[in-house]
Amino acid sequence: MGDVWTWIISFLILITLVGFIVYQLICLADLEFDYINPYDSASRINFVVLPEFILQGFLCFFYLVTGHWFMSLLGVPYLYYNFQLYSKRQHLVDVTEIFNLLDWEKKKRLFKLAYMILTLFLTIFWLIYSTLDDHED
Repeated sequence: MGDVWTWIISFLILITLVGFIVYQLICLADLEFDYINPYDSASRINFVVLPEFILQGFLCFFYLVTGHWFMSLLGVPYLYYNFQLYSKRQHLVDVTEIFNLLDWEKKKRLFKLAYMILTLFLTIFWLIYSTLDDHED
């Protein structure tokens, strides 16, 4: 039963991460269509970037502690990419460059979204597998 709770917790964390990324994509789309100004868009995106990084790091550590090595290793490239952005101080959106980098910022977040959805599907699979395995015992 403990394994089921592990997958439920990781599912909720992944849904939150997907929400953060979708929110950032919405802010970029609003900027692209001139619904908000660059300062507001950058402020909204920058507000959720650090919580996204911290939550991703926690999820990778959580998988490691609970003994799910494959899922932990699957999270390492994304964690490393976030660490590289943070260490080079490129993790925040620059207000003055946001229009020039709009396509790049959207592509970057779409890639993150695809990565998170893949991880979410794997988590759902393991959640169902763990639930069915518990019922057989």
